[in-house]
Amino acid sequence: MTMLSRRTLVGTGLSLAAVGVAGYTLRPRMDGYLEEVARQRRLLSGDPGLAALVRMATLAPNGHNTQPWKFRLAGQSVSILPDTSRRTAVVDPDDHHLYVSLGCATENLVIAAAALGRRGEVVIGAGAEPQIDIALSAAQAGAQPAAQALYQAIPQRQSTRALYDGRPVSAGDLALMEAAAREEGVSVRVFTEAADRDAILDFVVAGNSAQMDDPAFVQELADWLRFSPARAIETGDGLFSACSGYPVLPDWVGRRIFPAVFSKDAENDKYRDQIRSSSGIAVFVGARADPRHWISVGRSFERFALQATALGIRTAHLNQPVEAPSVRSDFARWLGAPEARPDLVIRFGRAPALPMSLRR
Repeated sequence: MTMLSRRTLVGTGLSLAAVGVAGYTLRPRMDGYLEEVARQRRLLSGDPGLAALVRMATLAPNGHNTQPWKFRLAGQSVSILPDTSRRTAVVDPDDHHLYVSLGCATENLVIAAAALGRRGEVVIGAGAEPQIDIALSAAQAGAQPAAQALYQAIPQRQSTRALYDGRPVSAGDLALMEAAAREEGVSVRVFTEAADRDAILDFVVAGNSAQMDDPAFVQELADWLRFSPARAIETGDGLFSACSGYPVLPDWVGRRIFPAVFSKDAENDKYRDQIRSSSGIAVFVGARADPRHWISVGRSFERFALQATALGIRTAHLNQPVEAPSVRSDFARWLGAPEARPDLVIRFGRAPALPMSLRR
């Protein structure tokens, strides 16, 4: 989800001058923000240790940029564990997105290690809160070209919450993205026809409307918003407005304005525009609705997103149809899988990059 648009800001008549912040200097703070992004997102060099591989893992996508993971290093192994203190209990009450995020982080680490000639053996534990153990081999000469391409994409991948240019993605590029996403226990369906995208749009709007009518959902989202570069740097987490192409404001101003401009109609209009500008939509469905398969969905999606990034194609989440319980079952029936729980809805297309998000 995103926040404050220029259109809605102007529509309320709330200018920066009106709230007493005329002359607020943004550039130095944005420069500092971009410097921190560059530091966090540099590729590995020399003979990196496990901590450097963990840094690559943390660049994985995750809901509200809460970064709900912990890492444990032992010898030549890395364990990834859920950090339930950073869960989003309203939008993700069963920790589905949390475990998908752990799968994305796992895949980043395995890909980064493979680019250095190190094979990662992944074991997903049992139980209600499984941890992921990754045993890394010694470095061997000659990494696979495919691993190198996906590795190079790790620091460039982002959830690009903007309008895309609407150009079709070639059949060859789609085939590469679908091939990258292959994972046991996960199916991926790609929709590029306008009629299918319009049908998915209806589910997105229905899900978004249900969420926007829930004050607890809106409050949870607001808790993770970061309006100023200084606040984004301070926390190293959350949804920074610039990363969605929206105005950068002093944090106190953003929090004061947000309730006045964040509306169901404006958000639904935004999603209509975004979906209609997209080249297609991919839906990921795990074979079972449990943490183990959610982790697998995350691994599949991360390879899909990295391959897209390597091809110059952007991705962004449209997960309202799988987040809103009142919509999810109808969406599953539309997919022809009434017994399944759809996991992720991802739009893709071409667009300029937006500022990258930070990590802790």
